[in-house]
Amino acid sequence: MITSDEGDGDVQPLWLRDGPATGELWTRVYAARTRAGLWPLLLDSLDPSDVRFRPWGSGEIFPEQMSSPASHDPARLLAQWWATHTAVDEDDDILDADRRLAVTAPFGQTWPGLASSRETTTNPDQLAAEFVQAFLADRPQTRLGLVAAASGAEALTAAGWAGPGNYDNDTAKFSAVARDREHRFGARVVAVGFATLHLSVASPPADEREALLVAAEHFAFCPDTIWQGSRPYTLAAYAERITGAHHWDFGWD
Repeated sequence: MITSDEGDGDVQPLWLRDGPATGELWTRVYAARTRAGLWPLLLDSLDPSDVRFRPWGSGEIFPEQMSSPASHDPARLLAQWWATHTAVDEDDDILDADRRLAVTAPFGQTWPGLASSRETTTNPDQLAAEFVQAFLADRPQTRLGLVAAASGAEALTAAGWAGPGNYDNDTAKFSAVARDREHRFGARVVAVGFATLHLSVASPPADEREALLVAAEHFAFCPDTIWQGSRPYTLAAYAERITGAHHWDFGWD
């Protein structure tokens, strides 16, 4: 059991395995998640060589600071975040107004609204299991965590994860958006790091128009996905990369 840094030391929101996770163990626990009331998350650390396994092993988790995901409207959150991230700052010494708006072309500062839900033709749970195997192959130091939650999105808040704290320190808002993606795209929260989030996606966007709308959602949710991602740093280029992609990766700097 991991004790949170906050409070009087009596909050233990997370079970953390001592050693590396295995796909077989994740599969067994995932199959029992409803009966056990525990959601399995693959947990990555900030520095694989650090024995503290931050933030999980070090207790840098803050569940008591969070609100409830049910208190937030995902569409409203994304529209608010979009407005914040596309606002032109005259004092910005990195991007001038034209270059900043070019990042979010063809929408500029206009929020395009949510992408439509897509029918799930692939089994979301099977796809999550496949992504687990790929994730563990790439990050063998990953451990298994168990959180008392009904879904992966809700587990982020219940565990007290503070990854997006540089933008908003209430993880429940990000959980609300992730939960909406579970319903609209057959997404599953598979892995979480210090400030990273990894989802499997059963029904990704299939064409350019859909992908641009999803890319706009991703920019609102985590602008560093594009600002700090792969070149070129534009919504259009990012949309091209996520078309048909069965996993979405986010990182907040």
